[in-house]
Amino acid sequence: MLGLTPSRVRAYVRAGVLTAERGEDGRLRFSFQDLLLLRTAEGLVAERIPPRRVVRALKRLRAQLPNARPLTGVPLSADGDTVVAHDGTARWQPDTGQVLLSFRERGGTPARDPPTPAPCTPLAARPAVAVESAAPPLAGGTPPPSDDAVTADDLYRIAGTLEESDPVHAANTYRQVLALDPDHADAHVNLGRLLHEAGELAEAEAHFRASLDLRRDDATAAFNLAVAIEDQGRTDEALEQYERAVAIDARNPEAHYNAARLYEKSGKMAAAIRHLRAYRELVR
Repeated sequence: MLGLTPSRVRAYVRAGVLTAERGEDGRLRFSFQDLLLLRTAEGLVAERIPPRRVVRALKRLRAQLPNARPLTGVPLSADGDTVVAHDGTARWQPDTGQVLLSFRERGGTPARDPPTPAPCTPLAARPAVAVESAAPPLAGGTPPPSDDAVTADDLYRIAGTLEESDPVHAANTYRQVLALDPDHADAHVNLGRLLHEAGELAEAEAHFRASLDLRRDDATAAFNLAVAIEDQGRTDEALEQYERAVAIDARNPEAHYNAARLYEKSGKMAAAIRHLRAYRELVR
């Protein structure tokens, strides 16, 4: 109805902003209010606010409102790349809690809100460099290794802290990690996940495959790869990867459920029932 990919809907469900419930058949069911909220959220994405930032703002707005008040009862708008909530004359940014004030020029003409100071660029957004050592070079002109050099693991940890606040910088930092260490499997997984959430499915798939080439028994990479392939409409390949994910970790209920759903669509009922039974055993 709304043209959303399954991965985008799952992101809203994981954030707890929807009231989705599973029916007896295991499928998620959404209320009319959920559809209204999704339409509002996707309107913000259309205004060029990153999807991850929209999800985070809705999650924090949910925590700021009384339990009895639905998210659909608060008008939302885009201000640059920020979500703004409105309640009467009050305006605030749900993700930071910052209240926005409207000033008036002389004569009663509304003036623009004062510009927000540009944030400092995080270290992770800059190219990774090594701090020069004051020690003299070794014989042959090669400088000694510096204890202050920024390593791939250092950048990986920085990227992890940026994922919630600035996923674009986080993705760029994971790319810096891979420039330093192309065999950093965890960086491939995390970068793939950020790209998937941003709708860059083919690139996300490539990073999940790279991680599996490095760690063949990585259950997370196998499941994420299956979802990325499914979201591109390649059902048979997705089923192969869901089976691979289950073979690595038989206690992954989402892998069993997704496999059952795709087998049912393909008319392979015996395989669908097998995975659905496994799913129900795990979620009891």
